[in-house]
Amino acid sequence: MARRFTVQGTNTAFTCLHCNTLVQPLENGSVRNHCPVCLHSVHVDEFPGDRASPCVGLLEPVRVEHNSKKGWIIVHRCAKCGAERRNKAALDDPNQPDDFDKIIMLSRAPRL
Repeated sequence: MARRFTVQGTNTAFTCLHCNTLVQPLENGSVRNHCPVCLHSVHVDEFPGDRASPCVGLLEPVRVEHNSKKGWIIVHRCAKCGAERRNKAALDDPNQPDDFDKIIMLSRAPRL
């Protein structure tokens, strides 16, 4: 399967389906794909930015990993299909940074 990556037009505001927070686009040119308050996301991509997944299930944050180059990575599991996705935490966003306390709590969670 060819990798599709279409970021243009996908860094838009959205309302979180889990906590109803109005989430603003990232300021650094990347694409925000999870709520900075509750860290939930929606399973809309097959590959980052392609919006090609027919699932559209709620992605729940289940743990975090730390990468020496990318920093904190939030691991989400889809409540509908069970797929796991990894998303870089947006701790440096000047308007809506990710909730670092929630990331720390996830770092203490046992691996499932």
